[in-house]
Amino acid sequence: MEPTTTDAPTGPDQSALDRALLEEAAKKSGLLWVRADGQAQSRALWHAWHDGAVVVVGDGIEQPLHGLTAGQGAEVTVRSKDKWGRLTAWPATVTELAPGGEAWLGAVEELKGKRLNAPDTDTIGDRWARECRVLRLAPVGPLTQQPGSMPDASHAAAPMPSPATTRKPIPAGLPKLLFRKR
Repeated sequence: MEPTTTDAPTGPDQSALDRALLEEAAKKSGLLWVRADGQAQSRALWHAWHDGAVVVVGDGIEQPLHGLTAGQGAEVTVRSKDKWGRLTAWPATVTELAPGGEAWLGAVEELKGKRLNAPDTDTIGDRWARECRVLRLAPVGPLTQQPGSMPDASHAAAPMPSPATTRKPIPAGLPKLLFRKR
């Protein structure tokens, strides 16, 4: 009798499975974390999946894209939509899309649908062309993290500096007021 193994497949089949996991995770998740090469911390960014890559818009009054520049590398981490835990991570190449170009127009159409509460829904593309950068983060190389091969380290990060303070403890009687029967 031949011994059976339950190891994950390798080779071309695994590459296709990795690509499918990467794409499905990026499409379903509303947020992803991006760490530019040379940066210490990742930043949460809203995004869209378009033409085989993640696209993000930022700067101006949109989300900040600190440290992400064209020609640079980055690591993209995506969470699971149902469990909210880290699902996969991969290296990416950053490309800035030229405003008005075919790739830029396609990316902007995808991003418009993901942008919530925009102050200028009708003219958002014009504003993005003037004030913002649209970046394409294309996957390169194999997945660095995936189910079955996650790192043992926590990956917890210290909170970003903020002038916000911790509120005082709630008054002892408040739960009784909130949850009393009417």
